[in-house]
Amino acid sequence: MSNKLNLDVHTLYEKEFNTDFKGYSPIEVDSFLDLIIKDYETYQNLLSELNQKVGELERTNASLRAKLIEAEGRARISEDYVSNTNSNLDIIKRISRLEQEVFNSNK
Repeated sequence: MSNKLNLDVHTLYEKEFNTDFKGYSPIEVDSFLDLIIKDYETYQNLLSELNQKVGELERTNASLRAKLIEAEGRARISEDYVSNTNSNLDIIKRISRLEQEVFNSNK
């Protein structure tokens, strides 16, 4: 981000203006630049904090996405197991009915 900025705290602090007979008061200019420097430092600190938070949130997001994918995979496996169990149960019930039919018809 600092590559896109034209000014930094050091540049603002070291800036000197040429004085003219009808120029601005150097004391007023210096005091105003001091305010700008303080705001600029605050801005840079805030930007740094926000970039750290963005990094933390991106890592958290990636972790949660991985957990979601893992949970979805487990859910699919569970669904497959349940459907296979139900299919097996249906087959066992059919075989049981057929055995009953066969044994009952032999009597």
